[in-house]
Amino acid sequence: MVSIAERYRRPADLPSRLPLFPLRGAILLPGSTLPLNIFEPRYLEMIDDVMSGHRMLGMIQPAGSDAEESPAARDTALRRIGGAGRITSYQELDDGRLAIAVTGVSRFEIVGEAETGKSYRAATVSYDRFASDLTRGLGEERIDRPRLISVLRTYLTENNLDTDWNVIDRAPSEFLINALCVMSPYGPEEKQALLEASDLKTRAEVLIALAEMDLAKFEQGQKVVLL
Repeated sequence: MVSIAERYRRPADLPSRLPLFPLRGAILLPGSTLPLNIFEPRYLEMIDDVMSGHRMLGMIQPAGSDAEESPAARDTALRRIGGAGRITSYQELDDGRLAIAVTGVSRFEIVGEAETGKSYRAATVSYDRFASDLTRGLGEERIDRPRLISVLRTYLTENNLDTDWNVIDRAPSEFLINALCVMSPYGPEEKQALLEASDLKTRAEVLIALAEMDLAKFEQGQKVVLL
């Protein structure tokens, strides 16, 4: 089986037109996996089309802090930067829903809206700004991993949570950082900042800064957003 890293080596290997899945608070980064529960007719149609084609879709946040979670209106403004991913898990459920998992490949920039003739939106996209996303592990040597692990450990300790540290210790820094960004329940603006960080080092620094601010709130007795 061809791996994602082998399948997509350069921007030209990726589709220039992507079906879009607008979802507030959801981002997709290279190597990370986002589970999705599909039940709306427009997205069921989209996934059917995606599975019969290149199996790629684009996760994008609606623009504006007061946007609907997943706006149906075609004129709803969207962010310009999103994450393209390949469907790597697909399950049909008895009640008609689909349980899928999308694995991130590269970020993209919307060039323009594309007509689909379908119930879902699509866009013409460019990956050129994010060509480095296709080189796995790029910049890992610049990460302050001990600081990242220390902040994560403090978070878990303060909130009486546990994890499998053997898994974390073995995880490549790129995978760990991107997975934490995707899973963290920060707000749309913070999520978008993590998505648009110029490189892995910058993304790690933003993630650590957000976590340290929340830890400071915890020390002051305020409610904390868990990493």
